[in-house]
Amino acid sequence: MTDPSPMNSSESSFSPNDAPSTIPGARLQTVVGAGGLLVAAGLAVGAVGIPGDAGYGGVGPNFLPWVCALVLALCGGWLVWEARNGGYRAMAEPTGSAKADWSAAVWVSAGLLLNAALITTLGFILSCTLCYVLAVQGLRRAAGQAQASQPRTWGVDVFTGLCISSPVFWIFTQFLAINLPGLTGTGWL
Repeated sequence: MTDPSPMNSSESSFSPNDAPSTIPGARLQTVVGAGGLLVAAGLAVGAVGIPGDAGYGGVGPNFLPWVCALVLALCGGWLVWEARNGGYRAMAEPTGSAKADWSAAVWVSAGLLLNAALITTLGFILSCTLCYVLAVQGLRRAAGQAQASQPRTWGVDVFTGLCISSPVFWIFTQFLAINLPGLTGTGWL
């Protein structure tokens, strides 16, 4: 006899009594949590090397790295616990394509790598704009947007990238007195 009430897609098909080894993906989920713990340990090791002399407000420069390491360790520990005690419950079904879109990954990677390579040559504003344009092109192509290759779309992306990177550059250089690579020595470009 079948159960007359069908299971909702949001309900898990596993009971809490299922052993973690029988749950599909439990090992990979454990690896994700363990990876978070390893990154937290790396941040903590890095924070040890930062001087802790209290500055303005009684907080030293190593405060934020320690907070990040602690929060990441808590999240990693929680993920490991979840994976070992029934898997990630209420996890949504994966969306998107079953295969990776390598051309989109190349666009995004090219944007990041060119930004890193050209930031001292082109300056912060232009290299970050280039990064934005290439990353958005990759994301548009991954989403299958037909207008991704149109010149108007490229122009809008360049304008948007400039509108994002310029104020960031000016806030850091003019108001916070933090030096970022510029194209000119004026501090405005």
